[in-house]
Amino acid sequence: MDTLPNCPKCNSAFTYEDGLNFICPECAHEWPKDESGAAPEAVKVVRDAVGNELKDGDTVTVIKDLKVKGSSSVVKVGTKVRNIRLVDGDHDIDCRIEGIGSMGLKSEFVKKVTG
Repeated sequence: MDTLPNCPKCNSAFTYEDGLNFICPECAHEWPKDESGAAPEAVKVVRDAVGNELKDGDTVTVIKDLKVKGSSSVVKVGTKVRNIRLVDGDHDIDCRIEGIGSMGLKSEFVKKVTG
């Protein structure tokens, strides 16, 4: 059974379908289904190695030595990466690492820096 999305306005879970729209009975907000008639897809949440949610612009540290493909360079444990960008694909983080340059990282090999 398909689950209906929560209301984008009040986050109520009691939404229902009415023709080509979803309706929230609590705040009376209406919003359209997409063209296929399915519920809109949820936004992909990217999490680091310990489960913290990552967002664009965060600072992370590398938790494992990573070999750079096509080079003899290595990204060492503890390397701080500032101002990350989240992207779709195999590597979910685009970043620039000082001394190495632009590269893609997998979120499973980083930890968010808090504070």
